[in-house]
Amino acid sequence: MSRARERGWMRTLAAAEDPVVRLVCFPHSGGSATAFHGWAAALPPGVELVGVQYPGRGDRFGEQLVDDVAEMAGRVVAELLRLPPAEHVLFGHSLGALVAYETAMLLRDIGGEPRRLCASACLPPGGMKNRDIHLASDDEFWETLAALGGIDPGIIENAEMRELFTPTLRSDLRAHAQYRPRVGTTPLSCPVSCYHGDGDPLVDQDTMAGWAAVTSGAYTLRVRPGGHFHVSSDVPGLVEDVLGREPV
Repeated sequence: MSRARERGWMRTLAAAEDPVVRLVCFPHSGGSATAFHGWAAALPPGVELVGVQYPGRGDRFGEQLVDDVAEMAGRVVAELLRLPPAEHVLFGHSLGALVAYETAMLLRDIGGEPRRLCASACLPPGGMKNRDIHLASDDEFWETLAALGGIDPGIIENAEMRELFTPTLRSDLRAHAQYRPRVGTTPLSCPVSCYHGDGDPLVDQDTMAGWAAVTSGAYTLRVRPGGHFHVSSDVPGLVEDVLGREPV
């Protein structure tokens, strides 16, 4: 079977004419750009909402998977540079936080550091603990994922659906496990905001403070209800905080 034609890494979820700010959202392992579709209604004027679509899901389901965080970020930056100019706010959830961080670094290196980097439900770069989950047996693999919530029970309970999604999930988790931050790099200078879901079984709240080291700028931590997938709780409040509670 021939490889599916690539459709690109960016999906516009809410357009804005001559946007002042472009909010770029990076989904979790197994997630797609549509995970942030509900954010559109919470945006103030002048903000464009863009979701990152990794290969292997949604309208890119048949494409070759990418299991390297740095490569993912490089592809995203290449497409952001082709869009009309705007300040960037980057929001990444779980795996997406690492891709967002690498994207921020690449943008900084070419003189376009983002307005803000937001990291959600993710240990600091290089801090992942269960690095072998992508190697687990299918039963253990899905049992672990089911315990986190955030996955449609219809997928978990259907053997054919699990078989369909397993390669994509394993690839994403392998990317997360193998990621190591660049050695000796200069910290960002933009504000870094972190979001922790209370009771998250993967991320201990105290460890989130390690994100402060990635920037010389301001660091803030918000604790929200909802566990690992807190991003579905109080979306308007989250979007307001991500955008900095300041006029666009």
